[in-house]
Amino acid sequence: MENKMEKHVHLLGVFWIVHGGLVLIGGIIIFALLFGLSFIPDMDSEGTTVLRVVGIIVGGLLWLLSVPKIIAGVGLLKRMEWARILTLILSFLALFNIPLGTALGIYSLAILLRDDTTQLFQPRT
Repeated sequence: MENKMEKHVHLLGVFWIVHGGLVLIGGIIIFALLFGLSFIPDMDSEGTTVLRVVGIIVGGLLWLLSVPKIIAGVGLLKRMEWARILTLILSFLALFNIPLGTALGIYSLAILLRDDTTQLFQPRT
């Protein structure tokens, strides 16, 4: 049974890294798109400023949100207890991100709250 839970935890780690990477890529695309659009000729200065500010804020926010997801995924792959706790927090927050975040959040909560999974994260003596 422990081997099966190890596979689930490994898969969760990969899923969180991929999810964080996709959010990071989304942030880069939004930043590049909005910042790039601000250089369109004949655009007034207010439009240029708004596009640049929104691009920086939204892109930066997405980058910032992606970092804990990637860190949690790497920590899960290394079986760190802090990563299990971080992932549980991120999983709860992901429930509101319909549909993919909800699915990942439910799967993460279902796996990481099991007693046999919790034992995987205990230090070996």
